[in-house]
Amino acid sequence: AKRDTPPWKEVKFRCSFHNTIYDVLKARGYKETDGELDWDLFWCDKEWIHETFDSVHLQPHQKVNHFRNHFELTRKDLLVKNIKRAQRQATKDGLHEEAQCYAACSPSTFALPLEYSMFVEEFKRLQANGAIWIMKPVGKSQGKGIFLFDKLSQISNWRQVPKWMEREQESNSNPRGKKDGEKDKEDEEKKEAEPYVVQRYLSDPLLIGGRKFDLRLYVLVTSYNPLTVYMYRSGFARFSHARFSMDAADLSDAQIHLTNVAIQKHNENYDEKRGGKWDLHQLRLHLLASEDPEKVSNLFCAIQDVVLFSLMSVQKVMIQDKHCFEVYGYDIMISSDLKPWLIEVNASPSLSANT
Repeated sequence: AKRDTPPWKEVKFRCSFHNTIYDVLKARGYKETDGELDWDLFWCDKEWIHETFDSVHLQPHQKVNHFRNHFELTRKDLLVKNIKRAQRQATKDGLHEEAQCYAACSPSTFALPLEYSMFVEEFKRLQANGAIWIMKPVGKSQGKGIFLFDKLSQISNWRQVPKWMEREQESNSNPRGKKDGEKDKEDEEKKEAEPYVVQRYLSDPLLIGGRKFDLRLYVLVTSYNPLTVYMYRSGFARFSHARFSMDAADLSDAQIHLTNVAIQKHNENYDEKRGGKWDLHQLRLHLLASEDPEKVSNLFCAIQDVVLFSLMSVQKVMIQDKHCFEVYGYDIMISSDLKPWLIEVNASPSLSANT
């Protein structure tokens, strides 16, 4: 007798991207559809969630790959806000060990302009120790608009439109159909201080071969209530292609301090094939050979704690929906004392083979 068609062969998918996800769905024998709602799984972009999700009725079995308000975790300033709030609540509840775990997730961070005065106070307190700080625009990725500084005077221009944004604006200047009045209003809005987070820079990172690296880890959340999390075993380390230096003259060199592929691919030593990466297993073997094995084991347990406590910090504010799941790209740095630090969480981590 002819066998029944395996159930997964009947799965219909829609995909907004032609990347590894698309290739995997096709390879599994899922059927591609471009129907507006004729799918079982829709791997959509964030815009679809924000603009369309609330206006459609999904069947119980249909799944999409973002939660409605994923930005509570993936926008830099909101992540900071939620971790701080969870820390305060744990302290208030007498859960001091839990509060310390929230505090240990990420370096000292402030959302600007909201927490500017608090930041200045902390900056002055740590100035004698030669602390370096890093500024990151809230709504940008791929290293755009990020810079290091060690003097408050160096961020006096922060309230002005940054050069990288000016270039973008010039290339898109006065779109067709815009009236002068509308353009003036937009120009006025652009003069307001762009929201940033300012974070104490990790000036003593763990180095391999004299180079800085960070970890990109993939975390799948299928539910926030109850919190259900899966961590992909094979993340990777991304290396800078320039030797690490904290010399004042090198603070402005993005290729030393930022590991983003978008930055590193412009280095003359960039390897197109490998992209300056090690998989997590290779990194772990190297650390076990060069560091105390017990400390290495503790490091990987601590990484899991950082992921869990960041997710717990948004658990109560995230809108739970049975139709939603999400794959997050966690960026984690390791300091020279083998302590992990959460840098940021990405809602749409690059899933193409070359990044």
